[in-house]
Amino acid sequence: MPRILGIDLPREKKIEASLPYIYGIGPAIARKILKEAKIDPNRRAKDLSDEEVSVITSIIQKKVRTEGDLRRDVNQNIKRLIDIGCYRGLRHKKGLPVRGQRTKTNARTRKGKKRMISSIMKPPSA
Repeated sequence: MPRILGIDLPREKKIEASLPYIYGIGPAIARKILKEAKIDPNRRAKDLSDEEVSVITSIIQKKVRTEGDLRRDVNQNIKRLIDIGCYRGLRHKKGLPVRGQRTKTNARTRKGKKRMISSIMKPPSA
């Protein structure tokens, strides 16, 4: 099982489909990396030699921001928006959709599970 930047890539998948398992690498960047490394994208991850894995790793380390560094940058950007108090920062702080989506309906992913508002008990009538 090839291991790149601390991530175990799936053995049976094509290397083009395996690279996006690394946070920060999508299909397009995976194709660019493989083209630069001169590796056939249709080869299986288990068929790569150690030299090819090291070439891919070095290209990723030089040109692509991945994993911990990328997560840290994203979190710092969100924290900066919250600190300056801009509209997007306030939406992040409240846990609401940030990019202009409607919230009357269809915002359950961002807002979380619906909370039931319990009604006040009426006194029993005699």
